[in-house]
Amino acid sequence: MPASALAMVLIAALLHALWNLAAKQAGGNHHFAFISGAMVVVLWAPVALWFGLRELPLWGVQAWLTVLASAVVHLLYFNVLLAGYRKSDLTVVYPVARGSGPLLSVCGAWLWLGEPLTWQGAAGALLVCAGVFLVAGGPGLWRSAHDPAQRQRTWVGVQWGLFTGAFIAGYSVIDAYAIKLLLVSPVLLDYFGNLLRLPLLLPAALRQRQALHEAWRRQWRQAAVVATLGPLGYVLVLFAVQQAPLSHVAPARELSMLFAALIGARLLGEGDRLLRAAGAACIAAGVVALAVA
Repeated sequence: MPASALAMVLIAALLHALWNLAAKQAGGNHHFAFISGAMVVVLWAPVALWFGLRELPLWGVQAWLTVLASAVVHLLYFNVLLAGYRKSDLTVVYPVARGSGPLLSVCGAWLWLGEPLTWQGAAGALLVCAGVFLVAGGPGLWRSAHDPAQRQRTWVGVQWGLFTGAFIAGYSVIDAYAIKLLLVSPVLLDYFGNLLRLPLLLPAALRQRQALHEAWRRQWRQAAVVATLGPLGYVLVLFAVQQAPLSHVAPARELSMLFAALIGARLLGEGDRLLRAAGAACIAAGVVALAVA
């Protein structure tokens, strides 16, 4: 992987962990997704206009359909992620999602984008699986049998994390196809993905205006963090994908799990700090092995 692509992935990893912390603290639902999406459209409009004046006239039907598909999958991903955060710990949902996502992304890149998978990739996959087990509680899953509530909360987090990981893989493959084969600008792909998601969220917002107003009052600060850092981090990832294979970038960006595990444990007071940090480190080693495969 080129040094420039690796640098962009590392910066994006930190930004991703920070906006996930804000989303976790917000505890939001589809109203939070609508508010943060609307903020993205407003805050990033000047940048999108700069790129769009030159590129949008060149888009064909296939480009627009791919961007729409990306928007739908991203929307499903974000809402599933928020649901997981409401039901379990950040340090369970986030690492499981980010650990399973690259495994599925590598498979998708192999099947649909023609990228190779080597023995290093298989070793990385095993490391990621081991790390996911540790982050989810490791041996403590059995030792905590006397605490059914915590055991149930952990397993719920694992399930939501795996569900989220499937959508991560889905949008990763779609977006890589858009920017590598259709030559769509990363900035415009992310911006119009957010813009096209708003009509899908608007009916619920109009039906529940009081709830939307209350969500705005309580969560606008966290939504602003998501709207600022989320697009910036993901656009950096997309620029990295232009320079390196998806099967390298998708795993490498999961180094954000190291940041998330430490941030979640320290700031959110979620337990098993050392075990989950060890699991995150194991996942990081696995995704590095995948990245250099």
